[in-house]
Amino acid sequence: MYTAQGRIDQRQLLDDYMPLVRRQALSMQVRLPASVELDDLIQAGMLGLLDAFKRFDADQGATFSTYASQRVRGSMIDELRSRDWLPRSVRRSARDIDRAIWKLEQRDGRAPTEREVASELGIELREYQQVLSDTNNGFLMTYEDASSDETEASRLSEEVETSLDPHDVWIAGAERHEMMAAIEALPEREKLMMALYYQEELNLKEIGAVMGVSESRVCQLHGQAVARLRAALVSSGD
Repeated sequence: MYTAQGRIDQRQLLDDYMPLVRRQALSMQVRLPASVELDDLIQAGMLGLLDAFKRFDADQGATFSTYASQRVRGSMIDELRSRDWLPRSVRRSARDIDRAIWKLEQRDGRAPTEREVASELGIELREYQQVLSDTNNGFLMTYEDASSDETEASRLSEEVETSLDPHDVWIAGAERHEMMAAIEALPEREKLMMALYYQEELNLKEIGAVMGVSESRVCQLHGQAVARLRAALVSSGD
């Protein structure tokens, strides 16, 4: 990978590591909304690869291949997190849902049903489920991805308006046991969905096949579960 002058041959580097970048991109794409283009992930990954060469220090003990893989994945996640997936109106609706769930849980001492949340918000169930789908289509990734030390964008910016989602709570310093306790308290159907997505690493279509529901319904269930987690984590922080 070096020229006759002893310099890194970037063209050869890109050729040698292109398969790794593509594998990382494909692995990530299947778990993201359909609007995410594979080429965008690959481009971000290639930038991460070049950055890896600039930063790599063999004295740290890790092999370059391992380090490059981390930087490539981190660069892809940075690219995704830098995008503004949700309009402000959807973010406001998400916060309204969080408050409604928290209020109902405090009042009734249990997790409210979707119909109860919709009623609290003064909207029809169908409309509520559409809001869940809209908010859930922002960005999906594993907690491990979100908390990676390699992601620069994982540091929350005070200048960017964000809803408090489980990933951001994790990044902001929430204790792992609090997150696990919140997941354990989810209704069984949502807990199963979260386990299939975050532990078994199935995509939405595969989860739908396991649970016998449509992919869009899985998306709604995920949005509902995330809203419950937000409410639980905010409550535990009070």
